[in-house]
Amino acid sequence: MRQAELIKHMEDPDSYTEKPRSITLIQTHISWVFIGDEYVYKIKKPVNFGFLDFSSLEKRRFYVGEELRLNKRFSPDIYLDALPISEEKGSFVIGDSSNIIEYALKMKRINEEDMLYKLLEANKVTPELMQRLGRHIADVYRKIPSDEKTKAYGSLDTISRNVMENFEQTLKYIGGPVSQEAYNKIRVWSMAFMEDNKSLFEKRMDGGYIKDCHGDLHLQHICIDDERIVIFDCIEFNERFRFGDVASDIAFLAMDLDYNGYKNLRETFVNTYIDASGDTMLKDVLKFYKIYRAYVRAKVTSFMLDDTGLDTVTKDKAYQKAKSYYTLALEYTKFE
Repeated sequence: MRQAELIKHMEDPDSYTEKPRSITLIQTHISWVFIGDEYVYKIKKPVNFGFLDFSSLEKRRFYVGEELRLNKRFSPDIYLDALPISEEKGSFVIGDSSNIIEYALKMKRINEEDMLYKLLEANKVTPELMQRLGRHIADVYRKIPSDEKTKAYGSLDTISRNVMENFEQTLKYIGGPVSQEAYNKIRVWSMAFMEDNKSLFEKRMDGGYIKDCHGDLHLQHICIDDERIVIFDCIEFNERFRFGDVASDIAFLAMDLDYNGYKNLRETFVNTYIDASGDTMLKDVLKFYKIYRAYVRAKVTSFMLDDTGLDTVTKDKAYQKAKSYYTLALEYTKFE
């Protein structure tokens, strides 16, 4: 595939039937995202990171389809279609299946100013809005079944594997963004909680709380306006990162609110979710999953320190951010 030519084609407004006035290209480490006036098109990069594999056209076709299917559970009006892209007479045609060389996910564009983190920055988030969000998420998760496949991801063996993987992958950062003392305390607390609460994890499994969740539920993946709540960009590329206790998803957003200084709004959100879902047992595992989520954020941010392509300023910011997440995980072990 002529990758550079395809990207250039996708940046041209005339390439789209709706003829947007302009196209803005945003790149992540796994995708090219083309933002038009009303619609967004997303193409997966042909990369393989082990935990994520988009290296072949067939795999990209599958995961574009999965991204559409899974996110429609949260935002059916935003995720529209998985479109083939064909090469024809030296150019490319979006939506044509005659000579497929790539696939694109088509979405409606959302208003960036209605993103939850933007609303928080503008001091536009009220307790009533967080109650609305809590009820909405409870309703979405109520409709997602807990079957035998997903239930297995709630076993203590699987959870322990995920937790221990975090500590193994962050050993190299001891003495950097995380101190030996903090590392030890977070690790000991997490292991002790799992050891002391085996029956609790079994109750979560038997209660139907292990589901095919979102996996990446934080402030930058939620958009709220007067009419609707949009939750987007769930993890499609790895079931192990998405399947699990609904409490882990709720804890992710709760942790993100804490990290950004919105403890009162976090309490409103969590309490509303519990009331709306009837999942009173969530309180018993919330702290454990908040620590887990804070540590995952710390770990992923720490990985940026190893990226030789990043400048010193970016790495310094990553260092401080990772340190803040490690600190938050440690603080959770002391309180609440």
